Formats: sequence, C-alpha cells, structure tokens
Amino acid sequence: MRVMEGLLGALLVLPMLASAEEIGQVSTVFKLVGPNDRIVVEAFDDPKVDGVTCYLSRAKTGGVKGGLGLAEDRAEASIACRQVGPIHFKGELKDGDEVFKERTSLVFKTMQVVRFFDKKRNALVYLVYSDRIIEGSPQNAVTAIPILPWSPAPAP
Repeated sequence: MRVMEGLLGALLVLPMLASAEEIGQVSTVFKLVGPNDRIVVEAFDDPKVDGVTCYLSRAKTGGVKGGLGLAEDRAEASIACRQVGPIHFKGELKDGDEVFKERTSLVFKTMQVVRFFDKKRNALVYLVYSDRIIEGSPQNAVTAIPILPWSPAPAP
C-alpha cells in the first residue's frame, strides 16, 4: 500500500517539473551505426518562478545503445540561468526544490536541477548534478540570478 502511495505522490509531482526544449546540438564523436555522440543544449523555464529560464548543456551518448535509449550518459553538465522577464513567485519556494529532472540511463541514473533561495543576497541559485541509485557523482555546476527589478533592453 505504501508503494502505491509513493507512486501516486511521484505522479502528482511530475507535472510541476519543467520540461526541456532543445535549443541545439553539436556532434562530438562519429558513430558508424546509430546516432553520433553529441552535446545537447536545452532550455527550460522554472515552473515556480516566472521570468527565469535555465540553459543546460550535457553529453548524450550515441551509437546503437544510445539510439535505443539503453546507453548511460556522462554525469557532466553545465548550467546557466538568466532573468528573461519580471520575476514572480508562483508559490512558496523551498530550498532544494527540484525544478528539472531527466533520466540519463535506462533505469538507475538521473540528472537534476534544484533551486535554492539565498535570502542574504536576494538571489536564486540553481545546481545541476547527476545521481545514481547506488552511487552518485560529485560532478556538478551552479549558477545564480540576482533578483532585480526588470527593465527590458531598449529596441535598436
């Protein structure tokens, strides 16, 4: 019964996570069969903070396994979040809130982005890291956005 409750709870949280839009990609290793290894750049908006977009770059494994979704992607990622409009909170923010999560292997490994609020400096801090059921990775990247009044750039 507890397992069912946990699954139901997880399904209710999923819609609150951001989904990524691919911005572009570059090929890094040619594969004779299947897609090439590549670096993908994706963008997602923070689901609880209007006016914030994050850009994530990460490696995607190609080849036959990669093409079938069976390959394990590397743990390295880079993130840059920017204010793209007036910042408005859609609810209470909790430190460590997960804002993005994507599977990077068939079952055991995920890459996720969590948000923290630095009250002293009035900034939002985003951390990307990879975890695995048995052993995570210390590799990570961080970015911060100072919360400032929004004034769009003048038209050229």
